[in-house]
Amino acid sequence: MAGMIRNVCVVGAGTMGSAIAAHLANMGFRVTLLDLTIQSVNEGFDRAKQAKPPHFYMHERANEVRLGTIAEHLHWAGEADWVCEAIIERADAKRELYTRLESVLRPDAFITTNTSGLEIGRLAEGRLESFRRRFLGAHFFNPPRHLKLLELIPTPETSPEIVELMTEFLETDVARRVVLAKDTPGFIANRYGMWAMFQAIHTAEKLRLSVEDVDALTGAFLGRPKTGSFRLSDVVGLDVMRDIASNLLARCENDPYVGTLRTPRSMATLLERGWIGEKAKQGYTRREGNEFLVFDLDTLAYRQRRESSLPSLRLHGDLPLVERISKTLDFRDEGGEYLRHYLIPALRYAEHLRTEISHGVEDFDRVMKWGFGWEMGPFELIDAIGAERIGLPARKYYVEQTYLQDDTYVPCPVEPRYQPLEEYPLVHETPTLRLRDLGDGITALSFRTKHGAVDPTLVNDLTTMIAGESLKKFVVVPEGPNFSVGYDLRFFADAISRAAWPEIEDAILRLQTLGELLESRHAVAAVQGWCLGGGFELAWSCPRIVAAAESRIGLPEARVGLVPGGRGSVLMRLNNQLNAKTLAEAAMTLTEGRTSTTADEARALGYLRPTDITCYHPDALIWTAKQALLNHEPPPRPHWTPSVGPVVGMIDRAQDSRRASGVLTDYDETIGDKLKAIFAKTGTYAEAVVRERAEFLDLCTRNFTQARIRHMLEHKTPLRN
Repeated sequence: MAGMIRNVCVVGAGTMGSAIAAHLANMGFRVTLLDLTIQSVNEGFDRAKQAKPPHFYMHERANEVRLGTIAEHLHWAGEADWVCEAIIERADAKRELYTRLESVLRPDAFITTNTSGLEIGRLAEGRLESFRRRFLGAHFFNPPRHLKLLELIPTPETSPEIVELMTEFLETDVARRVVLAKDTPGFIANRYGMWAMFQAIHTAEKLRLSVEDVDALTGAFLGRPKTGSFRLSDVVGLDVMRDIASNLLARCENDPYVGTLRTPRSMATLLERGWIGEKAKQGYTRREGNEFLVFDLDTLAYRQRRESSLPSLRLHGDLPLVERISKTLDFRDEGGEYLRHYLIPALRYAEHLRTEISHGVEDFDRVMKWGFGWEMGPFELIDAIGAERIGLPARKYYVEQTYLQDDTYVPCPVEPRYQPLEEYPLVHETPTLRLRDLGDGITALSFRTKHGAVDPTLVNDLTTMIAGESLKKFVVVPEGPNFSVGYDLRFFADAISRAAWPEIEDAILRLQTLGELLESRHAVAAVQGWCLGGGFELAWSCPRIVAAAESRIGLPEARVGLVPGGRGSVLMRLNNQLNAKTLAEAAMTLTEGRTSTTADEARALGYLRPTDITCYHPDALIWTAKQALLNHEPPPRPHWTPSVGPVVGMIDRAQDSRRASGVLTDYDETIGDKLKAIFAKTGTYAEAVVRERAEFLDLCTRNFTQARIRHMLEHKTPLRN
């Protein structure tokens, strides 16, 4: 399927259509976005370009999206391999559009609708057979860049081959996790997820608990996003929640529990006042300057936010997830009562809907985990706390490697592409390192330090580990969400306080030597989250990097008064020596201590090489890194090319400009001069490595650097001195 679809036309430039177009542009597709008028398509796409969090990995990607109108440019849809409809949630409007599309679509084009709840089969009625067999629902979640779930909903007339092809395409090329859902009202996500959101609010009003208490209980405490129920409602939009609920109320008359979707008193008040959530800058929460206000459910007015003081939160908050939920369900306080009235009915409702809306409990759980950010799906949680405890028949939904589908247990799918690190066999561990077997003669090597921080012990242990003969091919992987936050600044602060200059020089020499050792090995660094400073220097020393798309990569040493000392300065110079302009830009990137917010931005900043890979799928990092390592030989280190052109002058001019505009301080320029010496005044690689180490050590002796290090350790923010 890879490569079959490259040209996509998104019809509808509303919130979802524009966001989908942005995500597809991120993935490298040729994207066309159409709407009713030039004004509406421009306004919709402008909102996508200004969205927070951003829809685009790089702003430049927005320039690659072609904009047009349905009236004048619908023929562009005839060029598309895939037409993704995302217009207003009205069946009549969608059917009218499909009538117009039929005359221009290619006979082999795929057609999907992004409806969040309209019946897919009804939308296809009256269409040609060739249209109906290629038509299905593809429900993205907002924002598509950040939420990996996609519900795929075929109709009985959709070709099974089309379903299979689209599933593989959406997983592989669009970087989504696909769940096949039944063509029922709201599918899985809105039918159950929206009900659970309304249930949380109704229960709060019934028990007269505050917004703060409920958000504390239904956020991280339940293994869910820290927003909690009320802040999540503001993010979704109270108007959107009302509209989805109204559709479900009209279509689910036979559901005995559908009444929960009736608008709660507090929500009705907010809707009447136009306070619909984040879009209106106020809903259940509101920010006034530095003050955070919440909507009081009793007085129906805003007041200052108060921290929740429920005993159950204080006593159980640090326990493992299942244990804290279990204990709180039995606890005699307001938190325990809330969970008994909210969580138990929500879990029972999942069982009520199970066979109607899903093909099996794994699909149901995956939707809630991938689309709503729950750590455990409802059926996983029922198994963990006991079905009989919440009034359900005593049985398990998951048994060994099987799950319940209707009334039969079927094998859980084997998906090596998405296998998480903890599921690979552990073969060896030390206080600082872990080794796991990835198969095919490849080992996963991970750091056990907090956030992957580098320190002298880790450097020594890692050197010993990879200098031996046991590791033939390995992937350096993160144990947690971050690859590495860099070298532990506390080591340098302590050594500086003792004037232990030889100790600092030895640590930097060992880091440089370890980097050279990594450079010669069959190794790939699989990076995600923060990958900074000394940690990035080790990753960059591997012959290849596979970087998760959301990685924050860079060498911010200048912010603490230093130059990158573990070959970071040298590697930046080696990998950006194409011409004088790229060298000068690379030097200024280090002088400013710039880091990226995405892997694509890291590439633009010069931190990733042409041979390094961006992994856009959030769950496929380890698998992608392993594939990158198979049959890969470490290339020789690039030859050190003497600087050509006026590199020094270009760096000087850039420094003067940035200092005049306030970007750089005088001391930043001092650091920049040291980088300039490494970049432009060393003739060989060996000379540059020595110079890097010397400049690093010299900066450690300076008061301004020492002040920056102390400030960062004490305040967690850079000092501009």
